[in-house]
Amino acid sequence: MAGHSQFKNIMHRKGRQDKVRSKVFGKLAREITTAAKLGLPDPAFNPRLRAAMLAARAENMTKDVIERAIKKASGGDAENYEDMRYEGYGPGGVAVIVETLTDNRNRTAGEVRAAFTKNGGNLAETGAVSFMFDHVGVVEYDAKTGSDDAMLEAAIDAGAEDVMSTGNGHEIYTTSNSLRDVAKALEAKLGEPRKAALTWKPQNSVALDDDKGEQMLDLMAALEDNDDVQNVYANFEVSDAVVAKASAG
Repeated sequence: MAGHSQFKNIMHRKGRQDKVRSKVFGKLAREITTAAKLGLPDPAFNPRLRAAMLAARAENMTKDVIERAIKKASGGDAENYEDMRYEGYGPGGVAVIVETLTDNRNRTAGEVRAAFTKNGGNLAETGAVSFMFDHVGVVEYDAKTGSDDAMLEAAIDAGAEDVMSTGNGHEIYTTSNSLRDVAKALEAKLGEPRKAALTWKPQNSVALDDDKGEQMLDLMAALEDNDDVQNVYANFEVSDAVVAKASAG
């Protein structure tokens, strides 16, 4: 299992805590407002807004809160956020990509750099590690949606590129340009997905020992704790014992 997926599972378990949940909701609302401000406020004609709303519903954000975030985009008090991507190396040479929405580049850059430095990594130039990932579209469904064979057939019919099925669900991958069309075709056959968005998929994973694995998870946690950070991707694998320890922490 890739490090990014492992960490998301950990965050979902920790997400039961009110503090973490509040932070997640804040990030989701920021993305919804930004997406609505940059494009049309209608998710049918704004793929980024559609993806943000799916992510919000997956975290059980209420319809009223989602609608308020969309309406905020047309108000005069809506903040202006800029998409920024940072790249660096974690413990053991792990490649890390950090996506942010920020209203202050200098602040965010300094905080992201500090998170790397304090947790055994270092920030690099943009483009330093992104070549180790594929920027692709992903459409996710719960495991109960269908069997592995049924999901594979649906993915092929929709024009997808690849499918990964595990006990946690089905991840259907496609090119970034065809994400919208593939997602629509899948939704027509399978219903609304739990996620449909662009992602950075690692081409290969780095296996870390337990010490480096714990360091790497600490780095991921520090980055995710930053209000400006929207997504973190990394190409590593750790043992189940390290994941369990981080989850219990």
